[in-house]
Amino acid sequence: MPIRKKATEAGIFDPSEVALLGRVFEQLRLENQSPEARDAIASRIIANYMAGIKDEAELVSLSKQPLGR
Repeated sequence: MPIRKKATEAGIFDPSEVALLGRVFEQLRLENQSPEARDAIASRIIANYMAGIKDEAELVSLSKQPLGR
């Protein structure tokens, strides 16, 4: 699963945080998404979490949108 791989690579999340990120990812991924699309979703979730969004529902909502630049 891309979110667990990315979270593990970052090396800064404890098991409960990885579980939260995984739940959010499962809510956002679609069945026929490309690996690139899944990676993009995982990156958005992690970026939003690292920006301070800790509430699961808010994380889902914000991670549906592309990251602002």
